[in-house]
Amino acid sequence: MSAEQIFTNANVVLADEVIQGTVVIKDGVITAIDAGNSMNPSALNLHGEYLIPGLVELHTDNLEKHMSPRPAVAWPSIAAMISHDNQIASAGITTVFDAISIGDISPKSTRLASLTPMIEALDYSQKHGITRSEHKLHFRCEVAHPETWEIFNANIGNEHVGLVSLMDHTPGQRQFEEMSHYRIYYRQKYGLTADEMSEFEARQIANAEQYSEKYRLDIADFCRRNQIVMASHDDATENHVLESFNLGMKIAEFPTTVEAASHSAQRDLRVLMGAPNIVRGGSHSGNVAASTLAKQDLLHILSSDYYPGSLIQAAFILTQEGIGFDLPKAIRTVSKNPAEAVNLRDRGEISIGKKADLLQVGLHGEQPLIRTVWKSGKRVI
Repeated sequence: MSAEQIFTNANVVLADEVIQGTVVIKDGVITAIDAGNSMNPSALNLHGEYLIPGLVELHTDNLEKHMSPRPAVAWPSIAAMISHDNQIASAGITTVFDAISIGDISPKSTRLASLTPMIEALDYSQKHGITRSEHKLHFRCEVAHPETWEIFNANIGNEHVGLVSLMDHTPGQRQFEEMSHYRIYYRQKYGLTADEMSEFEARQIANAEQYSEKYRLDIADFCRRNQIVMASHDDATENHVLESFNLGMKIAEFPTTVEAASHSAQRDLRVLMGAPNIVRGGSHSGNVAASTLAKQDLLHILSSDYYPGSLIQAAFILTQEGIGFDLPKAIRTVSKNPAEAVNLRDRGEISIGKKADLLQVGLHGEQPLIRTVWKSGKRVI
């Protein structure tokens, strides 16, 4: 039997309030939460800093960056996984859904070549316990890609899959309704000439006409029958949201308008927005600002997306004047809410019986500083 661990003199961020008190854990599980300080000499004194639940990340492509740190460079997959995990854990993320692209839209991307090595690296790392955080799979299905259904079928049986999102990056709709934004984004990202860009657009539109509807319906049907949580992506209109709702989506990833976010919330889809959007003060694609949705109480979940360290920073920004979340509500967007959205009921909050995934967080001015990270009671940072 393991000894008790006692954290005391902490501002403990519970689901609905902050208390100055003590948390006790044993065998990786929270066993007691009390107001006031412990007199036990073995207790760890947090000196009045925050004790918050470990962060839960549902959508990050950060692993891809470590797999291919430069164009045409393929990094050894296990080493890439460990490097990615170190960055995730140091950002306070104790449960992460690594977003893996099923299908692609880029003429120069290595995503499909990296898919199998990434999945194998994740499987290996979880089997052998070599990561600090717990890693699961989020399959991002690009429904306009010719090979999406075949790749999906070949990989969906993986035991770590916990989330599937349906994406359609066809030009002129959803994330890139404004064609000027679409052309700037893809020409800069992939270094396309004007002629290459025109060919790229035409190919994406033709693929969408042939594959999008069929693959969207087939994948959604499979997920419903197998009780796999689904997310929509870049919904822009009420009709988009209605389609997502009818297909059985539970999460609305990155709605691009207030209209789509509002209709999603009305239908009990949890609205997920990017933490970088909060930190930067707006969308890099010219879509709705996440802070706008927060002010209208239309923001339920934050995702670090492409920058792991943004998650904790964005949560604290939500508490600033002008947005006005209290701290428990802000922390729920990066812990309890995402955990519940993917049916992980054993984590995401400081509560008796939950996993002892915990962070000690201090503040330097308004900047949160992650001091220590515990995963199931084990210190990992």
